[in-house]
Amino acid sequence: MDIGDRLRRLRERMGLSQRDVARRAGVTNATISMIEHNKISPSVASLKKILDGVSVPLAEFFGSEQDRQEKIFFAGDELTEIAGGKISFRQIGDDLRERALQVLHETYQPGADTGRAMLGHEGEEAGVVIRGRIEITVGEARRVLGSGDAYYYNSRVPHRFRNIGTDPCEIISVCTPPNF
Repeated sequence: MDIGDRLRRLRERMGLSQRDVARRAGVTNATISMIEHNKISPSVASLKKILDGVSVPLAEFFGSEQDRQEKIFFAGDELTEIAGGKISFRQIGDDLRERALQVLHETYQPGADTGRAMLGHEGEEAGVVIRGRIEITVGEARRVLGSGDAYYYNSRVPHRFRNIGTDPCEIISVCTPPNF
């Protein structure tokens, strides 16, 4: 096993520099560089200290490459339900910790409403209505959208979704960062 290569790929996947990892782990930048270039082999304790700095368990680090490969394709029944009832939010992927965006297949049954208390959070949201009609309120703006219509807004602005139609409404949406 090439520990240096694994550490480098982990660091790059997390968007961190060698200096970032060294600072988080309390080791020198040279230590990280030498490990990544296989000039030194870290002890288990040293490697654990580095991995603790980036919140990655040893078991995950040493897990098989096949276990850690990113999933690219998802069958419809592999989407992760993160809501339920009159509103369904089916998310692509189940672990978004290292992802920059969240993709949802949303379904609003007739009369479904995200609630009178409007939502607000960091980031941006966008979506396209696939079928049905939905009333979307963003701040003071309100619009009823139908099939093919779209939206894009700063999600810090309070917002609300409400199906005012008699048929289910489906939307494909994205949220960045993934925090819904």
